Amino acid sequence: MAYLRNSWYVGAWADEIAPEALFHRTLLEEPVLFFRNTQGELKAISDRCSHRFAPLHMGTHCGDSVACAYHGLRYDASGKCVHNPHQDGAIPAAAKVKAYPLVERHRIAWVWMGDPALADPSRIPDFSFADDLVPTQMSKGYTLARSNYQLLSDNIMDLSHVDFLHPTTLGANELSKVKATFADKGDDVQICWWSPNSKAFPGFAAYLPDADALADQWTEVMWHAPGYMRLENGATTAGRPRDEGVNTTNLHLMTPESETSTHYFFLNSRDFDVANGPLNDMAAQMLAGVFTNEDKPMVEAQQRYMGTTDLMAAKPVLLPIDAGAMRCRRVLQRLIEKENAVAAAAAKTEATVASTIPIRAVP
Repeated sequence: MAYLRNSWYVGAWADEIAPEALFHRTLLEEPVLFFRNTQGELKAISDRCSHRFAPLHMGTHCGDSVACAYHGLRYDASGKCVHNPHQDGAIPAAAKVKAYPLVERHRIAWVWMGDPALADPSRIPDFSFADDLVPTQMSKGYTLARSNYQLLSDNIMDLSHVDFLHPTTLGANELSKVKATFADKGDDVQICWWSPNSKAFPGFAAYLPDADALADQWTEVMWHAPGYMRLENGATTAGRPRDEGVNTTNLHLMTPESETSTHYFFLNSRDFDVANGPLNDMAAQMLAGVFTNEDKPMVEAQQRYMGTTDLMAAKPVLLPIDAGAMRCRRVLQRLIEKENAVAAAAAKTEATVASTIPIRAVP
């Protein structure tokens, strides 16, 4: 499958990777090993030993290096083999594994899956709101979904399904009756649903001055390639400024494991009643349950019926509600095609140069 390689991907929540532990995940069909060095810095290298291809995560954390459990070769954070316990200890020049640029930011371990020379941390999406959240106002988690990552992105970029898939859990906010608006911001896509003079969602109504009064409500999603979404959802008394109301800020982050499986990272937070731990626990359980019991089974069922056929190749009937998801798919396809064209041009140039180098005759 074609992936956008020159991009930052969510490899893990940073706190998933404990000191002196070896943590592994398959990202874009590549096995990746995460560990912290003696300074506590996160590192990522290939999880496959260069000798017999044994999984390095089955080995031992050795401070600033990792020892393979099969034959004891050790690799440092650059991927270079730094210790061979056999015979005279000579280390073959080819004894190395791939190292991945990694940045720990916004509670996330971001991994660059493409050309290391192009790994620019400024291209990491700004999710700095997550940095200062207190435990009683947020929850986060992870699940592995057996579906393509773009199907999961589509699920967030078309929230009209809330009225039908989540009628008793998230409440019927009548999003299917609201016309969405869009804004293209470079390679990012924003979609907004604005519901003025509507009945407030029960979870918001209790925190407005008059729980029975009509409310203006919003749902906004900002999509970043290849599959990261920041979702804002809130309400205020009808006619009043948004900052007088309540708001939730959430992340839905998709990293492909394979063509038909996705690492799904999620974070939910709110700006009201932030010290209420029991409320936070209840909201966390409810939201996790909604995805586990409603969204995930539906998207995984889609994938089973589609097999490995791409959605657009299957020629789905499209509705106006699909506009946001289709915009994101077009942007992603354009970025992948551009990346592949650059790579092909570079390979052609390299081949041309190589063909002009004269071959010296062997005496």
